[in-house]
Amino acid sequence: MPARTRLARTTAALGTAVALSVTAPAAHADTPEARHLTGTLADGATWIADVPANWNGTLLLFSHGFGPTVARDAPSDASRTELLAEGYALTGSSYDPNGSMWALASAERDQFGALDAVEKEIGKPRRTLSVGQSMGGLVNARIARDGAGRVDGALGFCGLVAGGTDLDNYQLDAEYALARLLLPAQDLKLVNFASPAEASATADRLTAAVTAAQKTPQGRARVALAAAFLNLPTWAPGQDRPADDDWAGQEEQQYAWFAQGVLSFIEGGRYAVEQSVGGNNSWNRGIDYARLLAGSAHAPQVRALYRAAGLDLHADLRILTRGATVTADPAAVREAARTSSAGQGLGVPLLDVHTTADNLVPVEQENRFADRVRASGDGASLRQAYVERQGHCAFTTAETVAAVHAVEQRVATGHWGDAATPAVLQKAALGLGLDGAAYVPYRPSELTVGRETGLHARVDTAN
Repeated sequence: MPARTRLARTTAALGTAVALSVTAPAAHADTPEARHLTGTLADGATWIADVPANWNGTLLLFSHGFGPTVARDAPSDASRTELLAEGYALTGSSYDPNGSMWALASAERDQFGALDAVEKEIGKPRRTLSVGQSMGGLVNARIARDGAGRVDGALGFCGLVAGGTDLDNYQLDAEYALARLLLPAQDLKLVNFASPAEASATADRLTAAVTAAQKTPQGRARVALAAAFLNLPTWAPGQDRPADDDWAGQEEQQYAWFAQGVLSFIEGGRYAVEQSVGGNNSWNRGIDYARLLAGSAHAPQVRALYRAAGLDLHADLRILTRGATVTADPAAVREAARTSSAGQGLGVPLLDVHTTADNLVPVEQENRFADRVRASGDGASLRQAYVERQGHCAFTTAETVAAVHAVEQRVATGHWGDAATPAVLQKAALGLGLDGAAYVPYRPSELTVGRETGLHARVDTAN
C-alpha cells in the first residue's frame, strides 16, 4: 500500500474530529453564485479559489493540515459553504506535491504563490486574512510572522505552533518510555525511519504493548507516565470528563486515545518530518526524566497510580534517564529550525483557537508559542481562545466563522478590544444560529518537553 494511502487510512481510523485536520479531496463550491478557479505553481503545487458573486472584498488564504498534498481553501465543507454565503472569497494551495507530506519547506512559499495567482484573476482584495489548521496552523503562524504587506491578519485553528522539533521531542519521550518500560528486552527503532513500513512496525509494537499493559495496575501506571510525556489529555470523545482526582478514570481515557491509533499517526508523522528535514531532529540524551515529569500537569496522576500499583516511580525514572541515548542530526535540527518553527515575532495580528482536549496537537503548545511571541515583543498582537471539547480540530462551523469575524474586526479597527474574549466569541458564534459553540475561559498548562529548541538553542547531536 502506498505510504500516503496508508497514512490517510490510519488517520481516518482516529475518528471524525481527527479527520478534520487531514487533507483530502473535497467538493468545491460549484453553484452559479461562486466561481471556482484552479492553477499550478512552478514547483507543481496546485491552487484553488472559490469566489462568490457577492464577494465582500475579503480573501481568506487557507493553509491545510498534515496529509496528502491536495489543495483546500477552507477548514471544512460546512465552513466553506457558510463563508461563501457571507461573501468571503477563499483560496489555498496543495504545497509541493513531490516530497514529504510534512511540506513545511514549500508551504509558505506556495501559499504566497497562490495568493499572487488568485489576485491576478480577481484583482487586489480589500483585505486578506491568513487562516490555518493543524500543521497549517504552523504555516499560518509563519505567514503571520513574515506576511506583513501580503496579509492583514491571521487566524489559526488547532495549530502545531510549538514547531516540528518540540513535537518530535515530546513524542520521542513518550515512545521511549513505552519502549523502555513495557518492552525492555526488545530493540525497538524510534527514530531515523527508513520507510513508512518501519514507522508502522514501531507503532504496531508500541500499541500492542500499551494494550497488554492496560490489563494490570502496574501497566496502567506506566501508560500514564508515557501519556504525561506526550501531553495527552485525560478527556476522550464520547465520555464524560473525569473528576480532577479520578486518577484511574483519567488514565482510562488517555488509554482510549492510544486504543484509537494515536501512535500510528505519530510514527507516520515522524517519518514524514524526518523525510522533510533530512534526518532525525529529536534527542533525549541528557534529559532528566524525573525533572521532566515534575514539570507536567499530569505528575500528581502518575504518582498516585504508581503508589496504587506498588511500583517505584523513582526507579522507573532513573531507568529512563540512564538509558536516554538518542541524539539528533545537526543538519536536520537546523533545517527544522529554518522551515518548521514559529513564534520569532508577528508582522500582523494573530488569533489562535484550540480545543481544550486535543490528542494530536496538545493545547499546551499554545502556551509555548505565546511565551516565544511575548519574548519577541509582539505579545500585544496575539490573542488565544479555547473551545471546551475533545478532539483535534473539532470545531463547529459557528466557532470557525465567529473567529473569522473577530480577526476581521481587529484588522478593521486596529485594536482587539474584547472581540477575541471567550464571552464575546461565544455570543457571536451562537448568534449565527448554526451548529452551536463552546468558547470558554481557559489557560493551558506548560508544554512538557524539557528542551529549548530555538534557533540558537543547545542540542545533543550525533556530532
